Amino acid sequence: MVWKPSFEIMKEIRNIAIIAHVDHGKTTLTDAILKETGGGKDGVSMDSNDLEKERGITIYAKNTSVFYKDTKINILDTPGHADFGSEVERVLRSIDSVLLVVDAAEGPMPQTKFVLKKSLELGLKPILILNKIDKPAADVDMAQEAVYELFLDLGATDEQLDFTTLYAIGRDGVAKRKMEDNAVDLSPILDTILETIPPASSVELSNAPLSAQVFNLAYDSFLGRMGIARIYAGKVSDKQEIFVKDADGREFKGKITKLFTFEGISRKEVSEAVAGDIVMIAGLPDIFIGQTLLESEVGETLPAIAVDEPTISVFMFVNDSPFAGRVGKYVTGRQVRERLEKELEVNVGLRVDFNDASRLKVYGRGELHLAVLIENMRREGFELAVSQPEVIFKEEDGKKLEPYEEVSVLTPAEFSGSIIESVGKRRGVMTDMKEEHGEVKITFEMPTRGLLGYRNEFVISTKGEGILTSLFSHFGPYAGEIQKTEYGSMVSMAPGKVLGFSLANLQDRGTLYIGPNVEVYAGMIIGNTSKGEDMMVNPTKGKQLTNMRASGSDENIKLAPPLELTLENALSFMNSDEYLEVTPDAIRLRKQYLTETERSKHKRKN
Repeated sequence: MVWKPSFEIMKEIRNIAIIAHVDHGKTTLTDAILKETGGGKDGVSMDSNDLEKERGITIYAKNTSVFYKDTKINILDTPGHADFGSEVERVLRSIDSVLLVVDAAEGPMPQTKFVLKKSLELGLKPILILNKIDKPAADVDMAQEAVYELFLDLGATDEQLDFTTLYAIGRDGVAKRKMEDNAVDLSPILDTILETIPPASSVELSNAPLSAQVFNLAYDSFLGRMGIARIYAGKVSDKQEIFVKDADGREFKGKITKLFTFEGISRKEVSEAVAGDIVMIAGLPDIFIGQTLLESEVGETLPAIAVDEPTISVFMFVNDSPFAGRVGKYVTGRQVRERLEKELEVNVGLRVDFNDASRLKVYGRGELHLAVLIENMRREGFELAVSQPEVIFKEEDGKKLEPYEEVSVLTPAEFSGSIIESVGKRRGVMTDMKEEHGEVKITFEMPTRGLLGYRNEFVISTKGEGILTSLFSHFGPYAGEIQKTEYGSMVSMAPGKVLGFSLANLQDRGTLYIGPNVEVYAGMIIGNTSKGEDMMVNPTKGKQLTNMRASGSDENIKLAPPLELTLENALSFMNSDEYLEVTPDAIRLRKQYLTETERSKHKRKN
């Protein structure tokens, strides 16, 4: 049965987004709101993607809705990481206010600044929620004052500065208006939404000509490609014929075959939706993000959804290593190309240069942005090779410009000196430093080039106790040469199975990436060297035996656990003459030219 909305039943609609820095609790809070209003279930989270569950972060913006006091509240959960800023930007265009979630102990962090800046630029007035107030280090006064200062720094208007503050423990599903109040449930948040955010729906708007904009896409195995859109005016009906326009003047006519709204974390088929609501539309296979849906071709196109430009790039191409094609389901250049074309339809922060059929240049917002794309492709059965990430330069008025990051470091005081020194070598400039709860918070302005590969060095420098976050700041003048810690590579010069005896001798020379009984090929990198120079090794070599000695005598081999290669750290360790080999069951580093003879020939040519 198809449900038909009615203003007598559903009086009003509110549209909000929840924004926050990574791990400040926005998804947990959304899940708690869903549970309290009957829209969620135990064990079911908004972070439904496998990668999101594993990493504990939100990667893709998602829609949900709850019903509270005869009002439908559409909630959009957004990513907190700046690499997925394109997800945030398009979502913020479709809502009327934001819940800004800030950790009461940590205060606003770089990604808080990123998502808040986007919200304020669109004229939205946030509701501040200081979350995790039960933490021992929580300081709500400090956090609120820091948020207020951030609003001022970002040029907030007087109206935006007059924001409402609430206090919450998202994990427990409770909130309160004042710290001295008793926290029972999340009704203070829901009531504040109804009190402070204007209704998105009205009879007058619903009777106006249709105007809606697509801000996200979805796929269904039966219905195909679908657009998720905010209706700004008019009504949308099942089987309705509409005109689709974009900012470049392209337009086409189509017919809606199915219409859905959101209820909880699932979709619900409806016959009609009114102004203010967020809908999912099927039947328009060529629909794209940013397009305007109109009743007639004379209607006005809504402003395009602007997205920040990419900052780094990699080359992707067919895997040609000796192990190529063993486990991959999709191994050809055509299949990789088609997959990237499909990704461009939904990933508006991505760019791909298809001019060279053998080497596709992929541009992204950061290492994590590209790593998530590669990881998704790997899990789908793709095999491919990836080059070392490179920063994107551009030229303005004859000057070479490069991207800069605002880097925020939270570390125990004893490590601050070595961090300032190492960041300085990478052309980072300290802009702020203050001590909080026995830890030092340092802010740097640093070229993206300097940040590439630094995260692993930072973990070692702080013995795993530091937190580093970064945010794209601007394109600035070229900073010059950067001193980086160069990783030398242990390169296998023989194919075969790795033996523990060989690894025991090699582990003192650097850090190993593999353990015993792993199959390797000539040119594959099995570890890095402590001296920073490449070293040719034979990890398949066994102990020389004589009539008087047995293979198990003389010594007991003790091997340290190898450093497991992940996509992020492998992209950081890579040198310019190396490739990252990605297959469904393995991530390997290798030399571009596998034999020493080929490498020597290449060096002579260059």
